[in-house]
Amino acid sequence: MRLSISNLEQLSGVPVHTIRIWERRYNALEPLRSTGNTRFYNDEHLKRLLNIVSLQQLGYKISQACALEQKEIDAFLEQDLAAVGTNHSGYEFFVSRILTASLAYDELLINNLLDQSITEHGITATYIQVMFPMMQRLGLMWRLDHICPAHEHFIAAIVRQKLMQAISSVPLAEQTGPSWLLYLQEDEGHDIPLLFASFMLRSHGYKVIYLGERVPFGSVEDAYNITQPQNLLLFMIRRRPVKEAETYLKELSASFPKANIFLAGNGRLIGELELETNINWFSTIEEFSVLLKNKNE
Repeated sequence: MRLSISNLEQLSGVPVHTIRIWERRYNALEPLRSTGNTRFYNDEHLKRLLNIVSLQQLGYKISQACALEQKEIDAFLEQDLAAVGTNHSGYEFFVSRILTASLAYDELLINNLLDQSITEHGITATYIQVMFPMMQRLGLMWRLDHICPAHEHFIAAIVRQKLMQAISSVPLAEQTGPSWLLYLQEDEGHDIPLLFASFMLRSHGYKVIYLGERVPFGSVEDAYNITQPQNLLLFMIRRRPVKEAETYLKELSASFPKANIFLAGNGRLIGELELETNINWFSTIEEFSVLLKNKNE
């Protein structure tokens, strides 16, 4: 797969101008040339760049990291991960290493990396700073045909397991607050953000009725009528026509006029919608967190 330098920026988090400086000063990467003399990169360039970023996060000078051969880089990165600091800059280490490990389907390494991040930073920070950006980059790699869908499904399954473990760690007896009904529409299959929202709600003491992904509207009505939750939460992630999305939300608002309906997901899409008065959009995890704290006070 051919990658441009802009693709490398998107997939590694390293700005284009920084990549060029690393190339000129430290020979970090040696781009290939097309028949028309256009520079391009391949899988090995991406892996090397991700590994250099990982070493940099471990405290190596960029000149040192770029001077190492690939075998030396692998040896350093196979050492004990305890070298990773607990400061904010350490998150990129985990993202880069997990991306590299996912390309090799290295489940053990990915689990170890996520477990260490959770131990050092907690599940919430790990989701926001590691899991979410890593899944975003994997999604971009899939759209660029840089990975097959199996890679994304593989890593998503591991992330899902970690979130379910976190949810299970919150005792049901402590979930006595106002109830929330969580679900995704029939054409939505990305349930990881919904799982994290479930964890956040439960950890704040709210009761959660979790329906999951691909739920028919009639099933939402049935669950609502039986449980009578005060709040509904759904994610619109898939790109769809504005009119289609507004029609669905109007039906939702009319069907549950007494409920507070919360919407999250695709900001570009949701920003174009005219929302009903009982539908609220939160665009960031921080906004959702503030909402939960305020409702608990």
